[in-house]
Amino acid sequence: MGKQQKLSNLTPEQYLIFEAAEKQRHEYVDGQVFAMTGGSAAHNVIALNIAMSLRAKLQGKGCTVYISDMKVRIEDLNCFYYPDLMIDCGAFDKKSVYTKTPTVIFEVLSRSTASTDRREKLVAYRHVDSVTQYVIVHQTRKRLEIFRKVDDEWTVQVIGSGESLELDICDDTVTITMNEIYADIEFDEGPDLQVREDVEIYSW
Repeated sequence: MGKQQKLSNLTPEQYLIFEAAEKQRHEYVDGQVFAMTGGSAAHNVIALNIAMSLRAKLQGKGCTVYISDMKVRIEDLNCFYYPDLMIDCGAFDKKSVYTKTPTVIFEVLSRSTASTDRREKLVAYRHVDSVTQYVIVHQTRKRLEIFRKVDDEWTVQVIGSGESLELDICDDTVTITMNEIYADIEFDEGPDLQVREDVEIYSW
């Protein structure tokens, strides 16, 4: 999420009209409009790797994989976000510019979005009744944080190098290896994109 624009107190309908005419993407939070920054090459490759793997594994299961140009609408909080990736097993509407029924949401951490992805969106996505899993993907090392809803309780699991991500989708388990997620990515030494809190303290 980028800097705030000179637009405020928009209704959702006004935001959608505004957004349809804009070249740059904007997220909407309770009347406020925020410009989004572009992702790095690694960010895009990681997101594409996940999307391609999921699309192949979900063929014929009635689920759609959406990439970053599809919005999620969270009516409880009056907001629209652009997740990096979503899996939606609801009815497909080819004309819709947003969904309200994703099952799994992915965000790939970047320096400009790490705090938002691990705080604001971490809280916001739990307000979507259909969401059962939220996956935070690091791009500076092989590390995932997956938040799962089981019987209305949320837990967090950290997945590292050599492990696999298992997603519960449509009464089935879909597995993605870390090698699939991070294909063609070489890692440099550098700081991890983390906020001050340790991931293990998060529990909904």
